[in-house]
Amino acid sequence: MDAAPDQVVVRESGNAPYGQVVFAGHHVTGADEPERAGGHDTGMSPYEYLLAALGACTSMTIRMYADRHAWPVRQISVSLRHLAESGPAGPIDRFERRIALTGPLTPEQRQRLLEIAEKCPVSRTLQRPSHVVTELVAEPAA
Repeated sequence: MDAAPDQVVVRESGNAPYGQVVFAGHHVTGADEPERAGGHDTGMSPYEYLLAALGACTSMTIRMYADRHAWPVRQISVSLRHLAESGPAGPIDRFERRIALTGPLTPEQRQRLLEIAEKCPVSRTLQRPSHVVTELVAEPAA
């Protein structure tokens, strides 16, 4: 099953209580909850996917900028974690992102690439208000 180019389709795998199959274009992967949450840990958790999206987008954005400016970045590594902190109106999501850049960069280039990391589209999406629109579709015919 291929998902449309601008769509991700997720459905239960039937292999674990929370196991899912994720279709994105011609890519297929799995998702699950960790064992501590009652899953079988057969794939990344939803928050791990969110962190992976942020990390991949960050690295790609930095790479595009560095290549465009012919800066000597040999390797980019992004480590991330998600925390839920207490706020006055409920939990506040905190995403921590640590970026390691390898290569003979000047301090000014490193600072600029840190600024560029904030411009990755996924980072911008997480930092601005969003709306999730949900609808229940008709049950498929048997």
